[in-house]
Amino acid sequence: MAGDPILVLGATGRIGRRLTRQLRDAGAEVRAASRQGEVPFDWTDPETWEPVVAGMSRMWLMAPDGQPVDPAFVRLAVDQGVQRIVLLSSAGIEEMGDERLLDAERTVRESGAEWTILRPDWFAQNFDEGFFQPAVLAGELAMPLGEQRMAFVDVEDIAAVAATALTEDGHAGGRYEPTGPRALSFQEALDIIGTAAGRSIRYRGTDDAYREQQAALGFPAEQTEQEIAAFAALREAGDSKPNDVVRDLTGRQPKDFETFAEEAAARGAWTG
Repeated sequence: MAGDPILVLGATGRIGRRLTRQLRDAGAEVRAASRQGEVPFDWTDPETWEPVVAGMSRMWLMAPDGQPVDPAFVRLAVDQGVQRIVLLSSAGIEEMGDERLLDAERTVRESGAEWTILRPDWFAQNFDEGFFQPAVLAGELAMPLGEQRMAFVDVEDIAAVAATALTEDGHAGGRYEPTGPRALSFQEALDIIGTAAGRSIRYRGTDDAYREQQAALGFPAEQTEQEIAAFAALREAGDSKPNDVVRDLTGRQPKDFETFAEEAAARGAWTG
């Protein structure tokens, strides 16, 4: 399958654009699909589905947060000739009761295609490209996780693992959990960012601090309470444990958080 064309969904997203670049740099034929990308694709518009899967044999499958992976799309892709699917899932979905991703994993396993599932730990890029960036700029982040330690993983490394699973044999039926090289508390991560960016960033790890933050952002109280319950279940599972998935699949060490923070600060991610 080394020369077969690859469909990358979410190709303008954090992982998708890096995966597209890595695959093309390696000489792969890539169809980059997203709502506003090279090839239009929209989960809510079935008319966009068949054009993106036609002629493809491998697929990077992901859906934006809150959007389910539609089994009808996966069936269509397999019917059209997709033989290998690599799915972006997430760590801790059983503990947090994430039915959206549990259903997506089940859909892929039952698709009839060769499948691999990636369950990365929390993205390092949540702090510079994602939903934590405004809090970093504001100087305060609340998450109801106390001193929980996460093995924050750089999305460049996740993309590299995905590229390996898409282009090399031997990963069918694999469920990989890419992590960074060490686990950090949120305060430790914010201190590293603060040093790199020349900022002081406070972490508040209690349920009440999270309620206050989410209310100020306009989120419904019911949604916030559901999230607090999910995070409590994640706390019960204990700290993240770094592993060798990135090294074993890509042949390189995962990027450490200090390097991520220095590179992001140099790009001006926290200027303003």
